[in-house]
Amino acid sequence: MSASRPTILDVAARAGVSKSLVSLALSGSPKVSEKSRKRILRASNELGYRPNAAARSLAIQKSRTLGVLVLDLHNPVFAEILDGVQTEVRQHGFTTMLISGGDDPALERAEIDTLQQFQIEGLILISHRLAPAVLREIAEEVPTVTVTRDDIHVPRMDMVCNDDVAGARLAVDHLVSLGHRRIVCLSGGDNPVSHSRAQGYSEAMADHGLSDCAQIVSGGLSDTAGYSAGTRALELSPTAFFVANDIGAMGAIAAVEEAGLDVPGDVSVIGYDGIRLAGLRSVNLTTVAQPLGELGRLAAQRLLERLEDPTRDAQHDQVASKLIVRGTTGPVGSTTP
Repeated sequence: MSASRPTILDVAARAGVSKSLVSLALSGSPKVSEKSRKRILRASNELGYRPNAAARSLAIQKSRTLGVLVLDLHNPVFAEILDGVQTEVRQHGFTTMLISGGDDPALERAEIDTLQQFQIEGLILISHRLAPAVLREIAEEVPTVTVTRDDIHVPRMDMVCNDDVAGARLAVDHLVSLGHRRIVCLSGGDNPVSHSRAQGYSEAMADHGLSDCAQIVSGGLSDTAGYSAGTRALELSPTAFFVANDIGAMGAIAAVEEAGLDVPGDVSVIGYDGIRLAGLRSVNLTTVAQPLGELGRLAAQRLLERLEDPTRDAQHDQVASKLIVRGTTGPVGSTTP
């Protein structure tokens, strides 16, 4: 039988101090002298004592834990944003609890309710499918920041997002500069981010006098959706695809190549997001890159600021993308019909 875990009483006995002094020392209280703190920490280490986080949070009414909802755990965009969130909050002594609603708003709400039972101090939503009324309820219950979505405005709920309209314009401008006119947009489906990127595409095509050439083919954010949309879009005899995200763009490239065409000789392809995978030599995807890690860090900063001042006005941060040119875009090829 293994020995029982050491308790705070064992630490107090080993250090020759009171239980209350041990508690103050381990919580970082300035009321404890440096000499006593060192003695208590030495005793704690010798015994292998680990404070009970749940009990401590009940005692001080703070868990030092932030909840994070990720829309889709399989999407590398959200994983890279999460990296930024965790890097920032750890520097401030917070930990995170991660949940996903699997693109189901009812499940998202249930998972957030579960998080709140663990006394989270704040919540970051890395995209979501929650209705405006539900989002308002949540923001009233716990300080909340949303990332990537900026279409629902809630009092005292901060938002951090990319300028998707401007980013889509970068993509079209790049393709037009290479001589492309028959540029087809493969949309990301029925969601606010994809709508904004399709809007930016349409506006840029109009600015270049190409409204008559503009075509939007409904797709999705997965590689299979990009492949399906790309297959259908080839019937429009395009010289280039602007795809709503990088993963979809990889599916579209597969569709072009399976049709016996060359990328970029016959059809140029540009994605959106700037995920790390896009930069691999075997992928080499031209993309409109969001600062994904920065989105996460900024969201974490806004949440920490709101914890300090819960009543301040909502802040809306919008970051800019940049074009990264790689091997999937080029001038209109001579084999183009």
